Amino acid sequence: MDIKSMKNYLYWLYYQFELITCSYLMEPWEKLLFYTFNITMLVTVLYTAYIFVPVHISTAFQFFLQLFVNHHENTVSIVK
Repeated sequence: MDIKSMKNYLYWLYYQFELITCSYLMEPWEKLLFYTFNITMLVTVLYTAYIFVPVHISTAFQFFLQLFVNHHENTVSIVK
C-alpha cells in the first residue's frame, strides 16, 4: 500500500469520526476540549485495564484452582 492512499484513508477515517461525533460543528477551542477529554478518558480506561484486569484474572484463576484442588482433597479425606 502506498503512502498517498494510506494518508487518504486516515483522512477519511478522521472525517468519519468528525461526522459521527458531530465535532465538525464545534469551534476550535471546543474541539480541543472535547478531544482532550476523550483522550484522557481513553488513557484512563487503558491504564485501569492494564493494571487491574491481570490482577482480577490471576485472583479468579487461583480461586478456581483452589476450588478444584480442595474438592479433590476433601473427597479423598472422607474416603479414608
